[in-house]
Amino acid sequence: MGIRTKRVYEPATEDDGLRVLVDRYWPRGLRKEGAKVDLHLTGLAPSGALRRWFDHDPALFERFRSRYVEELERNERPELGDLVERARTGPVTLLFVARDVEHNNAVVLADLLRQRLRLVLDRPGGGR
Repeated sequence: MGIRTKRVYEPATEDDGLRVLVDRYWPRGLRKEGAKVDLHLTGLAPSGALRRWFDHDPALFERFRSRYVEELERNERPELGDLVERARTGPVTLLFVARDVEHNNAVVLADLLRQRLRLVLDRPGGGR
């Protein structure tokens, strides 16, 4: 079980579990046949306006985090619940393109999913 993040360019490993690309665009130079991406959930990526505003500037990351979580919660997507359910039964790896492994949308999304997973597991019968 669990949710983690990984650059999409890193080799796939068996313990990745479900590999989910959470960027709006397909990564440059990566062939779909060899990418080992199980799902490409563009709807969970930050809006174009937010992505352009952030522009991968670490100094803006905490404000980006707040705005991105606000976007995700305002536009509640069924994919969020689906990923929490998948993480309840096995590993989920959120794949991202950014070079910065600490300041990107996948990190924020993973934190949000972990919070939701804890809520599910803490409910009676949540761990099944």
